Amino acid sequence: MLSDGWHRIRVDVEEGSIAREEAVLLQYRLLGVTSAERKILPLRRFLELCRRGRFARSLFPRDPRVDRWLTVLRVHDALAAGASQREIGAALFGEDRIVLDWNDGRDSLRSRIRRLVRDARAMAQGGYRHLLTRGPEAVPKPLTETGSGLDKSE
Repeated sequence: MLSDGWHRIRVDVEEGSIAREEAVLLQYRLLGVTSAERKILPLRRFLELCRRGRFARSLFPRDPRVDRWLTVLRVHDALAAGASQREIGAALFGEDRIVLDWNDGRDSLRSRIRRLVRDARAMAQGGYRHLLTRGPEAVPKPLTETGSGLDKSE
C-alpha cells in the first residue's frame, strides 16, 4: 500500500520490493473496455506518483457525499448541545433565511432540517458504520419516531 495519509494506491508485488527500490516487474491486466474503465484510474494514479513523487489531487476527486456527512455531523453536535430545529436551521442557512422561509406554506426548509435531524440520529445509532462499506442508502433509519425530535412544533 502506497499512501501519504490521505490518498492510497494498492500495489500487489509478487517479487522484489518497492520500499527498497529493487527492480519490480509490473503487470496490469485489462480485459475488455468494460474492465478497463474502472481500472485505468488507479493506473493513472500510480504512474503520476512514479513521475512526480507525490499523489496528484486531480486524480483523487472528493467524494460528493462528504459535504452531506459533515452537515449531519454538525446537526448531531447541535442536538447534543440542546439546539432546537429552528436554531439548527439558523446556524446552517442563516437567520435571514429562517425568518423568510420557516413558516411558509411549503414547509421545505423545515422538512430539510427534520431530515438532517433524522439522519444525524440514525448515524449516532450506528449508521456511521455503513458509510464506507455500502454507501448512504444503507444507513439505518431511527427505530421509532417517538422522541426523535421530528415533530413540527420546534
